[in-house]
Amino acid sequence: MLNERAPLVLCAEDHEELRRDLCDELREAGYRVVEASDGEEALAHLKAMPDVILCDITMPRLNGYSLLEQVRNGFPELADTPFIFLTALSDRFDIIEGKRLGADDYLVKPIDYDLLLATLEARLRQVSRMRDKSTRELDHLRQGIHHLRSEISEHAFAAAKSALDLMAAGVVLLDNRGQPLLINRAALRLNLDKPPLNGVPSLEGISDTSSQQLHQAVRRNLVANRLSAESTDCLRLSRLGGHSDLMLFICSLANGAPNADSPAVAVMLIDPNQRVQLPEPLLAELFGFTPTEATIATHLAEGQRKEDIAELLGVSATTVAFHLRNLFQKTDTRRQAELIAVILAGSMSLSIQS
Repeated sequence: MLNERAPLVLCAEDHEELRRDLCDELREAGYRVVEASDGEEALAHLKAMPDVILCDITMPRLNGYSLLEQVRNGFPELADTPFIFLTALSDRFDIIEGKRLGADDYLVKPIDYDLLLATLEARLRQVSRMRDKSTRELDHLRQGIHHLRSEISEHAFAAAKSALDLMAAGVVLLDNRGQPLLINRAALRLNLDKPPLNGVPSLEGISDTSSQQLHQAVRRNLVANRLSAESTDCLRLSRLGGHSDLMLFICSLANGAPNADSPAVAVMLIDPNQRVQLPEPLLAELFGFTPTEATIATHLAEGQRKEDIAELLGVSATTVAFHLRNLFQKTDTRRQAELIAVILAGSMSLSIQS
């Protein structure tokens, strides 16, 4: 019984008796063999991915030269497959022509079977050495790229942290287990120094209910990240001691890469008592808002409800809703949470506190 992992030889020879003898010798030597009586039939057998091709030159329908040319030009996956001509033509010109087209060797008829087997073994060893060398070089290249990515990631991460430390909003990046990868200064001031997936409040001064809301929102966004889906949560957490409510925006980073070193969820914390606002005229210029739209956008970003904004501005809720539709259109958003996230991302100012 032939070994299924034995090298496969495609033998293309139009002379039936010679082809039968060649295939018998090859099988006896332990090779697997697929036969072809002409070039067209051999072409159809290339899908079997032979390890060696033995080919007569003078065959009907498609001769050996034409088959060789098609193999080398149209089958890149067979680029390193040895192609050996079987020929009665020992003329120097014929040999040069075959070499020019990419033939690896010649065996002159009548075939010396010992020389045939020795040639096959030598060519297969050569291919094996080439593939081993390529594999080693590829492994070195992968290692180099991995190290380069690590160095780039470290530099990029340090640069990102420096930039985020300048922001007035608290920013926390969580990995795919909910563990913090990065906590900026503003978040540290809010004492967010524990992963939100702990079953206890991870923010000082918030109620148990608020802590549970935070826990559940982070879980939802972690699941969305694992599914490479987009998800956004907007939370308003009540704080003890008469402090203003804390605004949180939690979003999945749908990168589809379950890498423990990659951010999976981003948490943005807005403390109305500490936040430095961007002037409304600059916000209007940034997004093309009217003055009224910029005012409403600012109040929304501060955590004000629509009815509170209407009362504050002395207008009806219908008027606020009208301006809100314009804000959605100009920021290409559909939900209020998305709108606020876009406004905060665009208007994030530098923190004036060290």
